[in-house]
Amino acid sequence: MDISFSEQDLQFKEEIRSALENEFPTHVREKQNQGISLDKQDMIDYHKFLYTKGWAGYNWPVEHGGTGWTPVQIYLFLNELAIANCPTILPFGLNMVGPVIYTFGNQEQKDKFLPDILQFNTWWCQGYSEPGSGSDLASLNTKAVLDGDNYIINGSKTWTTLAQNADWIFCLVRTETTNKKQEGISFILVDMNTPGIEVKPIITIDGDHEVNSVFFTDVKVPASQLIGEEGKGWTYAKFLLAHERFGIAAVPVSKVSLANLKDKTANLQDLDLDRKIAELEIDLMALEFTELRTLAAIVDGAHPGAESSILKIRGTEIQQRLTELYVEAAGQYILPYEGPEGFESNRSPAGPDFASPSVASYLNFRKTSIYGGSNEIQKNIIAKAILGV
Repeated sequence: MDISFSEQDLQFKEEIRSALENEFPTHVREKQNQGISLDKQDMIDYHKFLYTKGWAGYNWPVEHGGTGWTPVQIYLFLNELAIANCPTILPFGLNMVGPVIYTFGNQEQKDKFLPDILQFNTWWCQGYSEPGSGSDLASLNTKAVLDGDNYIINGSKTWTTLAQNADWIFCLVRTETTNKKQEGISFILVDMNTPGIEVKPIITIDGDHEVNSVFFTDVKVPASQLIGEEGKGWTYAKFLLAHERFGIAAVPVSKVSLANLKDKTANLQDLDLDRKIAELEIDLMALEFTELRTLAAIVDGAHPGAESSILKIRGTEIQQRLTELYVEAAGQYILPYEGPEGFESNRSPAGPDFASPSVASYLNFRKTSIYGGSNEIQKNIIAKAILGV
């Protein structure tokens, strides 16, 4: 794999950097730089900016509106977004359901959904996990019964990220009860405004409303919104999860976060902390090369397989270690922190400016080794797919 930078690549990088410096939505930049949470419209504006620049389909095939970028260009693009402190690109449309639709959907579905995903005219969320069906996803119980030209869906989904903002949800549903639980599952697209859908918030330990429960009561969905064949949803689900896990590694964001940590701890003269940071930097560099090899294979027409599980495990472990090192660097100043909205305290945050936010980040990032398939499950996938165990 050749990852050397040609003159054309360097020019490409400068074009991305210049556009981010001069054309990036000002109100989004200001909030990002001040650490203020972005609202729904901010995220819409950000993604529409990506589309107007022709960047939205950065890893899509050209025939479906993608950029046709090389692995090096994709690498440079994602790094420039992280350096510019851009929000994370929402994965649900561009990196998850989009590839499923253009790979397994029919032409009518491609024509209907893909342009809106690229233009971010629709906000998508993911309906996979259920109460009691998380890591053992194939045990899901949400049912879809065919009634004429419609499916009637009953059941619930949980940990549904940003469902409160979503226009559409892609769901795994059980269309048949079989002896083998991976069979009889189908992949269907559902308009969130359909009668019978209820979204209830789940407030996480850091006080944020990021995830939700979604309930389906006699929800009528056109059969034309079934992707591929009925009962083949598990195949499509595994394909999607491989794409999701590839993105979870978030190497460029971790690189920027690590660089910031090194800058903030440069004068602490803590040799033990310096050693831990150096070890983490080595691990992150190794992960980056693994990601580049996988990215090169994807651009050549392959789909991420067990390699995405390796990226998911190591990427999330590194993210968690980063938050732990921020907490360690803040030391005793980590305790007085600003709690969730409505939290009242007469004490102002003390110590370095990164101390207070580090608590929320530490708590929030405990989830990363669980979502997208727990890291224990990923080890099983690697053992089976690579080692043949």
